[in-house]
Amino acid sequence: MAPRILVIEHSPGAFEPGLLAAFDVDRIAWHGVSPDHLAGRHFDLIVPVVSAFSGAVTAFFDRLLKQSAQAPTLAVVPAADLSTRQCELVTQAADDFLTWPIRLDEWRRRVARLLGMIQLDAADVSERLRREVGLARLVGQHTAFRSVIDKIPLVARTGSPCLISGETGTGKELCARAIHMLSPRRQQPFIPVDCAALPDHLFENEFFGHARGAFTDAHRDQKGLVGLAAGGTIFLDEVDSLSTSAQAKLLRFLQERTFRPLGAEHFCRVDVNVVAAMNRDPEALVREKGFRSDLYFRLNVIRLHLVPLRERRSDIALIARHFLGTCAAELKLGPKRLAVSVLPELMSYDWPGNVRELTNVLQHAAVLAPGPIILPEHLVIPGRQPHAIATPADPRDGLSFRQVRAMALESFERAYVTRLVEKHAGNVTHAAREAQKDRRAFGRLMKKYSISRRSHAFDA
Repeated sequence: MAPRILVIEHSPGAFEPGLLAAFDVDRIAWHGVSPDHLAGRHFDLIVPVVSAFSGAVTAFFDRLLKQSAQAPTLAVVPAADLSTRQCELVTQAADDFLTWPIRLDEWRRRVARLLGMIQLDAADVSERLRREVGLARLVGQHTAFRSVIDKIPLVARTGSPCLISGETGTGKELCARAIHMLSPRRQQPFIPVDCAALPDHLFENEFFGHARGAFTDAHRDQKGLVGLAAGGTIFLDEVDSLSTSAQAKLLRFLQERTFRPLGAEHFCRVDVNVVAAMNRDPEALVREKGFRSDLYFRLNVIRLHLVPLRERRSDIALIARHFLGTCAAELKLGPKRLAVSVLPELMSYDWPGNVRELTNVLQHAAVLAPGPIILPEHLVIPGRQPHAIATPADPRDGLSFRQVRAMALESFERAYVTRLVEKHAGNVTHAAREAQKDRRAFGRLMKKYSISRRSHAFDA
């Protein structure tokens, strides 16, 4: 039997029929939606299609926030309105959402995920939950980021050594944990090792352990970090901080998968997956003789590179909203949301500490904000003057909230569109694709702010 879907839309029949061909579809107009209408009727999925906000739309999602629907909800909203308060309500209340224009492959993937909640058997649900838990904190839709995340399940299945590179705070340990969580070793230990904190003279003892009597205070056998990770995964963070001699000992272990504890008379063999990470450019370190080339080749079987947050600014709002929700829940602060005026502040900062710095700033703001809304004055961003109450000299003084918000949105739109056009060297199609907007809509934004593609194109 085909899954039964309820489509709620402003004009029944307007939602693209091609997306609904495989389903048993009921359609209803927004003005006809009421709790009484939906009560007692069974649907596998509810698709609220929002082309314009109205009282009925707002009331529906308000109810959804307070009481979950009897079926998963996949909202469809206009991309141009994602920063509005109404869209924030939609994204908080719905189980998932899509923006126009809808890509068929994306629609199928989202629908399959939501329908899977009620149709998959127990084994499939278990596997899906492991995948969701493993990747839950790796948030983002930018192409460069998604290309890395999409490789993680493949890396996890192989069990090959993996090297994760990227600046501090980009999520290297989260990737390593996801690899472990999605691998056949997930029931075994995950041992993170901060290589920068290992003194060179204690490396062998910490890494490989010792036998009783190996030195004065060795009153019993003690496993090292490798022994503790047996059967599981050992994560070597900042592996480039190891000394040359420690690198040589690590290389020997990786080649033979055997080691000899200090003072022991025999070698031990261990089955362990090795994931390493470094903040600096591995190839540059090898060229500068700061890292052994043979160890680099041994670790670099599979390479994942996480781009800094400043190179995927389109993900900042998504990460901020996601973290704010989890942070508020963990700290029992009640619902918290970002004011629209906060987004330009977050988007215009380079975030040298990347996602870790962003989450720290948001946690600080969530704790100190007295109400449910995070305002610009609640943000403490390094190197920036704190926001103060506007004085008569402020050019915004005397303007309404709507006017000030329009000014902030225009400033953000101009900077965002200009940066994408520069990044893609004037290629409007590629810039629009990254912005997840229709090319014509993106072109209208360029025209609105007098942004010329030719002035940003590379010289021939």
